[in-house]
Amino acid sequence: MAGRYGDLNYQKLTKRSVLLGLTLFVIGALGELTLHTVGLQVPGWEELLLFDIEILGIVIALLSPFVFGIFLPLTE
Repeated sequence: MAGRYGDLNYQKLTKRSVLLGLTLFVIGALGELTLHTVGLQVPGWEELLLFDIEILGIVIALLSPFVFGIFLPLTE
């Protein structure tokens, strides 16, 4: 039986979105670490992009268990 939001697998959505958030964080962190370790000079927007990817990864990883694991199943 489909719920209010369709036939969603909340466990799978939670796990995948946390993994997406952690992956984004690791990509941003490794990018910044590589730039600073090698000593490359890049434009400011590229450093800002890597920083934004890190922040977005943290936000996704922290909010997705609440949204897909608690909030959406309770509102069905």
